[in-house]
Amino acid sequence: MFAFLWSLGAFIVALGILVAVHEWGHFYVARRCGVKVERFSIGFGKPLWRRLGKDGTEYVIAAIPLGGYVRMLDERVDQVKTEDRHRAFNNQSLGKRMAIIAAGPGVNFLFAIAALWLMYLIGIETVKPVVGDIQPSSIAEQSGLKVGDTIVSVGDNSTSDWESVNLELVSFIGEKQLPLEVRNASGSLRQLSFDISSWQFDPDKASALSSLGLTPFTPDPTLTIRVVGDDSPAAQAGIQTGDIVKAVNGVEVEAWQEVVAIIQALPGQPAQIDLHRENSIITVQASVGQRESAGSLQGYLGVSPDFEPWPQGYIFTHHYGPIEGFERAVDKTWRLVTLSLQMIGKLFTGDVSVKSLSGPISIAQGAGVSAGYGLVYFLSFLALISVNLGIINLLPLPMLDGGHLMYYLIELITGKPVPEEVQEWGFRIGGMLLFTIMSIAIFNDISRIT
Repeated sequence: MFAFLWSLGAFIVALGILVAVHEWGHFYVARRCGVKVERFSIGFGKPLWRRLGKDGTEYVIAAIPLGGYVRMLDERVDQVKTEDRHRAFNNQSLGKRMAIIAAGPGVNFLFAIAALWLMYLIGIETVKPVVGDIQPSSIAEQSGLKVGDTIVSVGDNSTSDWESVNLELVSFIGEKQLPLEVRNASGSLRQLSFDISSWQFDPDKASALSSLGLTPFTPDPTLTIRVVGDDSPAAQAGIQTGDIVKAVNGVEVEAWQEVVAIIQALPGQPAQIDLHRENSIITVQASVGQRESAGSLQGYLGVSPDFEPWPQGYIFTHHYGPIEGFERAVDKTWRLVTLSLQMIGKLFTGDVSVKSLSGPISIAQGAGVSAGYGLVYFLSFLALISVNLGIINLLPLPMLDGGHLMYYLIELITGKPVPEEVQEWGFRIGGMLLFTIMSIAIFNDISRIT
């Protein structure tokens, strides 16, 4: 329940920030262009809070936090006084109308830069992309990748950490070849080319890395207990953090993997566990829990081990000054924009499945996880969603900002506005398309959690 409430709260905060930023873009430019703004609303439905500003705008926070809007004075829907006609949106020049509409998505991109810039100023800890393991007969092994190799670049883009590696790998979905540059432990560089013509990547089942057959390096687990789950079989048996596992059912163990293998083979059965605690050996009796995995029952205790320390240089922090941080924020925002556009294009060509679409449930889970890791990770999440919000709103679909801009572009070319009846039909079709896309995304969300 706590995890659900945490994700819900993080989702509301994230969406509230991004909607406010987007609508503020419309609001600010509209005011600068002399347009009267009747209402600035964060959310839809019944107002939970409202205030009438000195500027005549009603500011509202509404009950349904799934969007927002800026309602401008417009003769097409309002009775406009003669003295206010010059402040109506529909009476503005074409350039001003286009600027007002484009400002929302534009500010989303600026917000992404600002969020990433702040993230770099604070500093974000990350991991050097060193390969820890390679699955036999996998694409990675067949392409010549070796354990201990550091992935220096994917395609034309450098990769300093695993996050950037993942982003660049995903950009090659649907391609035949995946070029990489790697550095071995002795420092020598070499070029590799993965044959990914048969690459089967399903993000719901595996990461891009594991589907290619490679695993990031992580330090080996020790036999020392670091975490004991609340109300877990281990906690009920009296196992404590800091305990060192010595034997299970009389079998001495020398590695954590041995403990896991023995416990997984004992679902629902008793287990005698010998532990080293405070300079003495104690024995506890545990009732092993059971859960289904891959169609069979597996045992579990509900504990996690401590790990060996990371080798020097494997963990580092992206921490930059104001100028370099801003440059890197701009570069990363641009890469997120281009990658998102690539994914949309591949969605239409069929290289990316519609099963990859995510809705509010997945976004809420992502918000909760990133917020749980800390502010800098939440800022990174906000930047990613803000970029996607900006791009989606620029799609040439009526009902979206991009649809309005499409009508204005036609007006710019033809010299006359698109007829109202044509716009109305466009809004209906656009609404149906948006409803269909959102339905698919929500269905995918539900499928992932059931």
